[in-house]
Amino acid sequence: MLSKNKIKYIQSLGQKKHREEEGLFIAEGPKILEELLIPGFLQIREVLALPSWASTHQKQLGHIPCTILEDFELEKISQLATPNQVLALVEIPVADTIPAISDQVILALDDIRDPGNLGTIVRIADWFGINAVVCSRDTTDIYNPKTVQSAMGSIGRVRLFYTTLADWLFSQTDTPVYAAVLEGEDVTTMKKVSRGIILIGNESKGISPEILEMVTDKITIPARGKAESLNAAVATGIILSHLV
Repeated sequence: MLSKNKIKYIQSLGQKKHREEEGLFIAEGPKILEELLIPGFLQIREVLALPSWASTHQKQLGHIPCTILEDFELEKISQLATPNQVLALVEIPVADTIPAISDQVILALDDIRDPGNLGTIVRIADWFGINAVVCSRDTTDIYNPKTVQSAMGSIGRVRLFYTTLADWLFSQTDTPVYAAVLEGEDVTTMKKVSRGIILIGNESKGISPEILEMVTDKITIPARGKAESLNAAVATGIILSHLV
């Protein structure tokens, strides 16, 4: 039986302030947990699960502490509308140095506010083999429960770095920066990119003027219809499919 204090503690991790204080975030559901149990850069502190899930995954859990719950207890600590078998407390990794561009493509995000959008972008980056995403400080928190849910297991394979984006871009001398804008070179006619930064902005406001000044190549997804703009995650997928 979970104590009231433990329930309140886990519930509090739904808020960014408490996640940062405790260095933990919540991951939920069988699919995410199965992927996070594969050794990577994320470490699971504790698992709380229904008996059926715990018994099936006893071997994969190894030495990770596992608390067995009743359905009603999982409902109390879950961040989901419909709780799903298992919840884990996962350690937030210590902030690392942003990797050098060298011979890779890095995704950069300017002011992506929607948690679901950010999580989907992380999954897309993972699909195309991009393992580093550099975010402006006003981009939503990757450890928001909605973001974690949208990113699925990709959250354990793609590292996100939060920084003052303008300063970081300024330091990337001799590195091509491809920015998604409404008027630019047709991305469907461009050659593949093996090195550089692909920059995606806020879908309603676009890329901030200060950052846009540092762009070397403006790129566009040509429109055939009358939609005003594309969802940022959809745009990311289309651009990466042509450039990476």
